[in-house]
Amino acid sequence: MSDAATVSAGTPEPVRAALFGPGRRATTVGLVLLTLVTAFEAMGVGTAMPAVIADLGAVSAYGWPFSAFLAASVCGTVLGGRWCDSAGPRGALLVTPVVFAAGLVVAGTADTLAQLLVGRVLQGASAGAQFVAAYVAIAAVYPERARPAFFGLLSAAWVLPSLIGPPVAALVTEEFSWHWVFLGLVPFVAVALALVVPGVRRLHHTGPPAGTGRGLILAATGAALGVTAVSWAGQHPDGVGAAVAAGALALLVPALRRLLPAGVFRARRGIPTVVAARGLIAGVFFAGNSYLPLMLTATHGWSLTAAGAPLVAAALGWAGASAWQGRHPDLPRTTLLRTGFLALAVGVTGLLAVAPAGGPAWLAFPAWAVAGVGMGVGYSAVSYLLLHHSAVHEVGAHTAAAQVADQLTTATLVGVGGALLAVLATPAVALTVLLVPLAALALVGALLAPRAG
Repeated sequence: MSDAATVSAGTPEPVRAALFGPGRRATTVGLVLLTLVTAFEAMGVGTAMPAVIADLGAVSAYGWPFSAFLAASVCGTVLGGRWCDSAGPRGALLVTPVVFAAGLVVAGTADTLAQLLVGRVLQGASAGAQFVAAYVAIAAVYPERARPAFFGLLSAAWVLPSLIGPPVAALVTEEFSWHWVFLGLVPFVAVALALVVPGVRRLHHTGPPAGTGRGLILAATGAALGVTAVSWAGQHPDGVGAAVAAGALALLVPALRRLLPAGVFRARRGIPTVVAARGLIAGVFFAGNSYLPLMLTATHGWSLTAAGAPLVAAALGWAGASAWQGRHPDLPRTTLLRTGFLALAVGVTGLLAVAPAGGPAWLAFPAWAVAGVGMGVGYSAVSYLLLHHSAVHEVGAHTAAAQVADQLTTATLVGVGGALLAVLATPAVALTVLLVPLAALALVGALLAPRAG
């Protein structure tokens, strides 16, 4: 724990001073800037990918750069958690931005699909490990009362890329080249690293790592392949897809037994429920977020630009709610988690009215804005509770477990949506069927929320 964690035993440090005081200002700005760069990369690459594939490969290879990033991210998350718990976050926060920048350069200079995939693997692995390292650093540097406000800053760091990332990437691709979508971010990584370095010099390891590392690499590999296979199987609801899904299950079951805390599937009180809640809240929201534009374009005839507007409303709701909860550090986080799940359930239920051809399409705006508000309070509450329940030497492992739950649940629910689209008559029917279990899972999360305390 930082020696500046509190002003005194009896006087809590003001939140603003805890984030931007002389001892933490560079660390705060650096971590937020690293998040910004990662977010711009995530938003921009999807926009530029059609041009990338047109240059480097066939349309049949379109999903490979995304799958390579996802698989590497799972491995980086798991191994980064072990690294941070073993040696503290300093090394990871210094190394991962360099690897991420190298991945940007490799992808940005690619003239073959193979080189692009190498770059995406470097980006994914470093992004996964960097995410964990950031949480371990937050636990080590910032007092507990200031953490909700810091999570509000991280949420806000995703809003600007969500709003301007896709159009900027499109402009750069059309006016210059898709290569600059990757290469243009390298200087920002360098600036973020320069800001982080002074702040992480004080960080040191404070205890033994949680558990043992035995079998961790094998489990990480199994989880990475399993999550990727689940994503692929959802897009191929045929005999081959079923076989791949069965293989994914065979990989995931032993991997998750090693990577997730005991009691996750029974929602045991404390960290197991926190990890389960992270998977539920992320999976429900991002599955809905993935299919909402399709609902509006295929069923209601909206343009792609108009169909993306409710997603912007959700992003703004997320950022605003996250900032609000950061200004109220004394509110019970389990109450906020339950509120977040209930708001998410309201948002998904609103989309049930939008899904039919005769439904009120305009309702997508307020419904998904409410879902974004739910994420703003709920996701931040999960992040706070994760650190609150973790000893210093357990933060890396617990953060990695929560991120794996997030990735697996999202991949599974998005895959279910893809399968429904393939086997049911119309998007209106398929997405209506998908939204019912999504709303149910949000209500399950609300019921489980008190057990995260």
